[in-house]
Amino acid sequence: MKSVVQTLTSPAFAASRRTFMGRTGTLSAVAVALLAGKSALAQGMGGDMSKDVGILNVALGLEHEAINAYQLGAGSGLLQKPVLDIAVQFQGHHKSHRDALMATIQKMGGTPVMEKKLDEYAKALKADTLRNQGDVLDLAARLELGATNAYLGVIPAFGSKDLAKIAARLAADETMHYTFLTNALGRPLPAAALSFGA
Repeated sequence: MKSVVQTLTSPAFAASRRTFMGRTGTLSAVAVALLAGKSALAQGMGGDMSKDVGILNVALGLEHEAINAYQLGAGSGLLQKPVLDIAVQFQGHHKSHRDALMATIQKMGGTPVMEKKLDEYAKALKADTLRNQGDVLDLAARLELGATNAYLGVIPAFGSKDLAKIAARLAADETMHYTFLTNALGRPLPAAALSFGA
């Protein structure tokens, strides 16, 4: 049976993150303006909405995955206070990301990708291999690092500071989560500067 580490480093898992990073470089200014809650800025801008909806749905799928990963961790009985409380708080952040993505997709006339059943996420993330708090935190840290790098990967695509700001804010949330989880695991933080988004 594969370990959690093997699952998270598998080609299929890495491909979903790369797909998001590769596609988001073409996300239009309209989509980002709507995602940032700047509807007035989006008015009058052009762009291929169907591509944007597809890209945002990839991001939404990753947020669904994160929400359910935290649900699996919280429901596992393996997390101790105060780590459990922080995990629930981080799940709440991902729910806010999800809500912003869904609202943007709907404003663009698209249909948000549906969340899968918890059992499907449990199987995909190999939740049955989680044996202790460290395993749960390791899973969450790897997901958060992938999300950090995915959101950072889109920032250079935007010419406008306003449009890049929302991607930076999402990346900041993910980085905060990753940093906390790394510390909770007793691992050193990255020694080198500029270690995220590379």
